[in-house]
Amino acid sequence: MTLDKLLVIAFSILGIAFTYWFFLMKNEKAVAVKGNSIDITVDGGYQPEVISIPNGQTTKLNFIRKDPSSCLEEVVLGDFKIRKYLPLNKKVTIEITPKKIGEYTFTCDMNMFHGKLKVV
Repeated sequence: MTLDKLLVIAFSILGIAFTYWFFLMKNEKAVAVKGNSIDITVDGGYQPEVISIPNGQTTKLNFIRKDPSSCLEEVVLGDFKIRKYLPLNKKVTIEITPKKIGEYTFTCDMNMFHGKLKVV
């Protein structure tokens, strides 16, 4: 084999390994709710992205949107049948009371940005 073919094979293998690591091996570090509320900044995604909340406890999710893009104008919690408009630079509080342990997602209106609630 020639050097150029060996380089293509090597870079292809490295690209596959990097893609696998970046998308599938990502460590999710859940932020635990202290008290009964947590602030979630909406700016190019959700920060924190993974939130741990206790089962059966009413929790206030305070969304504060900093990103002016139209995609992040709404937050959707499909499992709780909640859809809320998020005005720019204003706090919007959503109260949820999970009834069972599990993972629940929240997304933007276009389903491009995601967050996760881990109920423990």
